[in-house]
Amino acid sequence: MADKTQLEVLKNGVSVWNVWRAAHSELEPNLADAHLIGVDLMGANLARADLRKADLRGSNLSDASLIGAHLEGATFFRAVLDRADLAGAHLNGAQFLTSDQLVTAKNWQSAYRDADLGCGAPIPPGRGRT
Repeated sequence: MADKTQLEVLKNGVSVWNVWRAAHSELEPNLADAHLIGVDLMGANLARADLRKADLRGSNLSDASLIGAHLEGATFFRAVLDRADLAGAHLNGAQFLTSDQLVTAKNWQSAYRDADLGCGAPIPPGRGRT
């Protein structure tokens, strides 16, 4: 379950969120199960965030940092990932995530993902489903 305080900060806008993240850089935000349908998260620092089973339908994650984020089981129907940094992100079990969406992101090749999202690049070894 998402931390209600953190979720409210995020819903106040990306600039407010990024300032909060800079002041709390040691935290790994808990946004698990968050309903972020259609939210503009362009440029958001979501590195290392727990977004497991988050509903990201129609959200704009362009230019967002999702480095090392846990996105297992998150819903990506019509989400925009243009230039989002997915280095080391955990995408196993992501729902409605397509290869077309994935390849618009940066560093998608190093993301842990299901075999159907291979997109011609090897899937990093050593991290199975979580």
